[in-house]
Amino acid sequence: MMTQMVDQPHSENFDRGLVEMDGGFSWIQAYQAADDVIYQYTGKHLSDIEIKVLQGSWERKTYDDMAVDYGYSPEYLNKDVGNKLWRKLSAALAETVTKKNFHAALKRAWLGKNNLLVDYNLSVPTTSIATNLSFPEGLVPIDSPFYLERNGIESLCYETICKPGALIRIKAPKLMGKTSLMQRILTETFHHNYRSIDLDFNSVDRNILTSLDKFLRWFCFQVGRQLKLANQLHDYWDIEILGSNDNCTIYFEEYLLPAINNPVVLGLDNLDRLFPYTDVIEDFLGMLRSWHEKGKIYPIWEQLRLAIAHSTEVYIPLDLNQSPFNAGVPVELREFDQQQVIHLANLHGLDWDNTQVEQLMEMVGGHPYLVRLAMYEVSSHHLTFKELLQNASKEAGIYNNHLRGHLQLLQQCPKLAGAFKLVVNSPEPVELDSMQIYKLHSMGLVERQDNHVIPRCNLYRQYFQRVL
Repeated sequence: MMTQMVDQPHSENFDRGLVEMDGGFSWIQAYQAADDVIYQYTGKHLSDIEIKVLQGSWERKTYDDMAVDYGYSPEYLNKDVGNKLWRKLSAALAETVTKKNFHAALKRAWLGKNNLLVDYNLSVPTTSIATNLSFPEGLVPIDSPFYLERNGIESLCYETICKPGALIRIKAPKLMGKTSLMQRILTETFHHNYRSIDLDFNSVDRNILTSLDKFLRWFCFQVGRQLKLANQLHDYWDIEILGSNDNCTIYFEEYLLPAINNPVVLGLDNLDRLFPYTDVIEDFLGMLRSWHEKGKIYPIWEQLRLAIAHSTEVYIPLDLNQSPFNAGVPVELREFDQQQVIHLANLHGLDWDNTQVEQLMEMVGGHPYLVRLAMYEVSSHHLTFKELLQNASKEAGIYNNHLRGHLQLLQQCPKLAGAFKLVVNSPEPVELDSMQIYKLHSMGLVERQDNHVIPRCNLYRQYFQRVL
């Protein structure tokens, strides 16, 4: 028996699934079996395009047939969607699943013969995941089961980036998943035959950031390189008559965008790396805002879609009409909820009850990196759960580097450090001025309660009580 029912996929052909096409085993049953095991294995339901490929395969269609029906290329449906779908089903069902044999595999799953259809809240077949854990740092790979979607944010981003002249602003404290979300946005654009540019400003040499002209030349060169276009800066850059922003805009408008004749998604990650360089950041942000506004008017600029990610907002005065921070679609990544933390524990092969999950969340909240680091260390038998909690806020604890990084930032701003000291030493919510609240919240150190704040978690309270 199935223990979890899922929403029926939206398809104009879905009613055909009511017909039993495989010896008493219907398309609806096949879909529900596949969705159930995939959800238990990855924590995510089948995507719309995966459902289409599964149903097309059920109806004995070739990938060429599906391409005509669904408007995608056969190569994408075969080598990208199809291959990944069969690999996920193979891992979830612990047997080799292909386009030719998936009927029988799903039928066995539906009938419960392999005992894999279990309740999500009680057990998850995680052996193959838990025995191949990697240290949780940086980007979560596209096909990783450890990436958990949050409250429809991904769908919002995918929908937005397909709109002409779109601008998405992803904001969250460090290690909350901004880069992982950015990569998924850029990957999604491939499905629509868009071109994508992935620029991480952490990779920019410091000497490049000392001059706006030098930085924008670097910027144009990197975009052209990823678009596989020859460097033509010498033909378009006129420093005697035009400013650097004008030269950069012309290079995009007259060379880069016309040369590809396709929508381009420009992903700008770790934008806050530029914030200390005031001679660069003010003009660069003003230029990005002007490009977004041009996208509402001019067809050539409609092709450019922007996705920017940063940890904090710039603390320099910007004209509201020049700043990209009050335009476009804002996306703020929030922490995992208890159910997601339980699922992550299952993926790590940890047989934790609600009490242990609550104790971990009391210590570190639902911060994705802090939660995953704890689970990695315990599941790898580097320490026990009790030892984790006892040493979490100490120098010998697993969070030492994370905590010391926050301390170094606070020490650079003594007034902000003093304000946070009041917060961690108070048993009650503390009222601060609006800029102090804004900065501490942007760093991920506090939760807001009206005009007051409290420490985001006990980890920060315990550590900063001792060191501030």
